[in-house]
Amino acid sequence: MLDQYKVENVLFIDIETVPQHAGFQDLDVDFQQLWEKKSSYFRKEDQTPADVYERAGIYAEFGKIVCISGGIVFSKNGERFFKAKSFAGHDEKLLLTEFGQMLTAFTSEKDRNICGHNVKEFDIPFIARRMIINGVSLPAELDVAGKKPWEVKFIDTLDLWKFGDYKHYTSLALLTKILNIPTPKDDIDGSQVASVYYEENNLERIAVYCEKDVFATAQLFLRFKGESLIKQENFIRAE
Repeated sequence: MLDQYKVENVLFIDIETVPQHAGFQDLDVDFQQLWEKKSSYFRKEDQTPADVYERAGIYAEFGKIVCISGGIVFSKNGERFFKAKSFAGHDEKLLLTEFGQMLTAFTSEKDRNICGHNVKEFDIPFIARRMIINGVSLPAELDVAGKKPWEVKFIDTLDLWKFGDYKHYTSLALLTKILNIPTPKDDIDGSQVASVYYEENNLERIAVYCEKDVFATAQLFLRFKGESLIKQENFIRAE
């Protein structure tokens, strides 16, 4: 499986998103009305738009990116290592610009690909939409308009696990568990990112969490390829 891809030529990514504002009351009147309409499709009868505003972070029109983590595999002295770098901050335009520059540099070489878990349905579209909203130029690899399927350089570990079963969803946490991929115990999960951001103002904690998911995705990719996993102690955080 995946014999055509060399792991050293793959950039593994993950993003963390939050609602645009700390609470529904912070939205202007227009956005409150737009969120009321948007949330009507999933709100329960006894819930108000404010009650479900925490879900705004999964929609590019109502959320924003606070962290993008990327990681690569490299070899040294016959041993594999994984190096992760995060673009995190309150200035979304700046982190998107810096990530875009890194992505352009990485994909400038031949046979480079981008990989993530559910990256085709969530991460890549979210990044691209937020770049448009923030006036950031799309890197060539993200500008998929008019491209043929084989020209799109995205590898999705969720798609690989589906084996064509498009109604099926399996979380990264579940896949790493059933495939015996060791992962560090986290003190937060995805549902807590918004509170860590708005209540604790702790971007570092979010970045560490995001990087762990990137590393787990790389390990999953190696598992699909039937190759040895990278030792936990060979995980490196870039300065």
